[in-house]
Amino acid sequence: MGERTLECDSSPDARPSSCISLSLPSVMNKLWINLRFLALSIFFSGTLCSSSKAQEQQLEWKPLPDLPSRLGVAGPFVGVQNSKQKASEEVLLVAGGANFPEPVWENGKAWHDDIFAMTKEGDSYQWQSVGKLSQPVGYGANVSTREGVVCIGGNDAERIFSDCFRLSWNFESQKIAQSALPSLPHPLAYGQACIIGNTIYVAGGQTGATLDTAVNYMLALDLSQSEPKWQQLEAWPGPPRAFNMTIAQNNGFRDCVYVIGGRYQDGDEVQFLNDCWEYDPQKDTWRERASLPDAVTAGTGIKFGQSNILVLSGDDGKLFHRTDELKDDHPGFPRRTFAYNAITDRWISMGESPQNQVTTSAVIFDGEVTLPTGEIRPRVRTPKTWQISVPSNRGSFGSLDYFVVVMYLASLVLIGVYFARRTKDTDDYFRASGSIPWWAAGCSIFATMLSSLTFTGVPSKAFAQDWVYAVGNFMIPVVAFVAVAVALPFYRKIDATSAYEYLEKRFHRSVRVFGSICFSIFHLFRMAIVMSLTGLALAVATPMTPMQSVILMGGLSIVYCTLGGISAVIWTDTLQTFVLLGGAILALVWMLLGTGDSIGTSFGIAAESGKLNILNGHWNPFDVQLAFWVVILGAIGQNTSSYTADQAVVQRYMTTKTKSLAAKAIWTNAILAIPATLLFFGIGTALFLFYRAHPERMDVSIATDQIFPLFISRELPIGISGLIVAAVFAAAQSTVSTSMNSVATTLITDCIRPFVKDDSQFGWLKLAQVLTVLLGISGTLIAVLFVLNPDIKSFFDVFIGVIGLFMGVLGGLFVLGILFPRANSCGAWVGALSGTGTMLCVWSFTSIQGYLYTFIGIVTCVLVGYIGSLATRKPSGIEEFCLNSR
Repeated sequence: MGERTLECDSSPDARPSSCISLSLPSVMNKLWINLRFLALSIFFSGTLCSSSKAQEQQLEWKPLPDLPSRLGVAGPFVGVQNSKQKASEEVLLVAGGANFPEPVWENGKAWHDDIFAMTKEGDSYQWQSVGKLSQPVGYGANVSTREGVVCIGGNDAERIFSDCFRLSWNFESQKIAQSALPSLPHPLAYGQACIIGNTIYVAGGQTGATLDTAVNYMLALDLSQSEPKWQQLEAWPGPPRAFNMTIAQNNGFRDCVYVIGGRYQDGDEVQFLNDCWEYDPQKDTWRERASLPDAVTAGTGIKFGQSNILVLSGDDGKLFHRTDELKDDHPGFPRRTFAYNAITDRWISMGESPQNQVTTSAVIFDGEVTLPTGEIRPRVRTPKTWQISVPSNRGSFGSLDYFVVVMYLASLVLIGVYFARRTKDTDDYFRASGSIPWWAAGCSIFATMLSSLTFTGVPSKAFAQDWVYAVGNFMIPVVAFVAVAVALPFYRKIDATSAYEYLEKRFHRSVRVFGSICFSIFHLFRMAIVMSLTGLALAVATPMTPMQSVILMGGLSIVYCTLGGISAVIWTDTLQTFVLLGGAILALVWMLLGTGDSIGTSFGIAAESGKLNILNGHWNPFDVQLAFWVVILGAIGQNTSSYTADQAVVQRYMTTKTKSLAAKAIWTNAILAIPATLLFFGIGTALFLFYRAHPERMDVSIATDQIFPLFISRELPIGISGLIVAAVFAAAQSTVSTSMNSVATTLITDCIRPFVKDDSQFGWLKLAQVLTVLLGISGTLIAVLFVLNPDIKSFFDVFIGVIGLFMGVLGGLFVLGILFPRANSCGAWVGALSGTGTMLCVWSFTSIQGYLYTFIGIVTCVLVGYIGSLATRKPSGIEEFCLNSR
């Protein structure tokens, strides 16, 4: 945008203030400075309130039984193997290594071949000696797999090894077995390894006895191949190194390999490193990341959570050249620990360790980080084993917060009670007798489509990745034209209570039942995903556990939805729209104020970090970084299905008095979707900027989906936190209540009522209420199962996949029926079954982007359904019906 300049009076008598030259950027910056100045007192008062909510996060160390080796060892192979029969049964294996017999300064290094195993029975941990390696060896690399611990290279007093083998524990016989794996292309020791999927990556190390043989490349072994072979990969741009850390972690997009620290020989000098390099296996590229606060060599690091790396030990090298001088007076290696966040690219301190155990490996055993044995100062080992936990660092929920949330939740119940008195029959319960104002129906569609997946899922997605998904929401106004011009007139014409009545009139009653069942299953899972995501969010922002939050949400939604029907749902949705948007705006302003930067500076940081990327030009449909064409096709498919075949939306078309008012409701939702998209993706970017500026305020123990609730609980003043938590409740319950009412509507209208011959005395209203309760309970129980599943990294991604699995085929049936008059019931069934089978295969056997699922389902159903229709007899009257119903 160009600068705008105002002409000024240049006469000698002109006052200075009458000559003003302004540019748009300078005006924006000045306005921002003034806004920050005006809000300063509020912000700092809020900071005083919220700062008491959180304290510096530190690791907690708990001693476990000592390794049965009295002196302990350095450089052992360490790993964990899980039982294939019982997921909870596992074993920690420690094998080989080296130490110095006492007195340590008078004896040479001794190499060992002992294998020790730690198991847990009840609350008790115990070690046992379980065998011997084929030869004494230490200082190799190791990774844990389901089949056992893979041991790579290493050395003894005379040789560097290229051997690779797997240690496997038999849980039934309680015996250890050793099996050979492909050898390295050359000998290697003092490196480290990690695993991503089935591929092992070994980075760093040295090929000879001295440090000047350190390497600067990485080796990879794909265990999924029938005849796996080691491959040498491109080197990182930094210096060669040994005694480095090699750790796999997710950077928000995909799992990457991080090579951190180490040391190398530079002439006569040993150089100690604090640099960090990230390797992307999919792109085969390296990039430099933020350096450690200090050099770390022979350190122990481990992947923790969804995006963090913990550095538990390591030497900074400051006393390296004084080892022979200090001997027993050596104070030990520095007892500092660090955490790195792969999304914000920032390091923080995690406090001091009880003792710094280097040249060993950390693993996850019994659900906690476990660090066995290692070297604590030159030539001195330790048998100590530690269990290390990361306590949550979340804010407290004040009494004012509780008051705000309780009052809000009480208002929802009162709305349900109010409309219960006005609900006389199923027409009131399912369609509100056409009495809903257009703006309320529009707000209800908006709140239903966005839900807590928007409030917490979208910000977490934008925090971890970028704005690519925003393009999908920008397609909503485009699809709104189709909804207003095609779907709305059609449904108003046939006076449908259920969207799937059309499938019976167009094809056959069995197709109608199929569509209704697909919709019902989809919304059961939708309820569960929304509640589980919100439960995880509220577990960060409140003292409630995820399960307690899920049960509370489900219970309240059941109460007011069962009592008041669609009227209660729509009016609570309307209330929730204002709470949702108001809370989000308030949080966004607070974040931007908290970064301490101007808008221009913040924008520059976000752009430089790739957080504002909105377009990927590649053609790969399997890449987690969505291609632009994938987003466009996926969004068209999802929104077409939602606005033409989703009962939760179509039901709103019938709640207003006239077709024109219903059209206004659709456009209300479409218009609100654009600023809401900018708002929630903006929150994600602002979260990135805030925690990049204040990395010490991040909670290492949280999942990525909990990042926005973390900010709410820790950074907002007491009272405001309660308001935002109420908004999270609002977002979730708008979806849950809608799903319960819509599914009850379809089950009664499509699957029960058509099969009841005399329904004049049938208690349909009572049945609708009973079904609503049962559906709410079912959705809540599935949500509890989701909450207990630790493998779900992003509920947003899960939801995108679920939409495609169910709504793709359903949308395809409507497109087939509306656009192709020649289509018949036989073709519809062939298309539906083919689409369902295709979606299950795509989901089970490919890594194609879930965002494409809906589009694939629609295309498959339409193409196969049309071909199937051409191959069968055309029923009489179908073509006329199609033309008249458009």
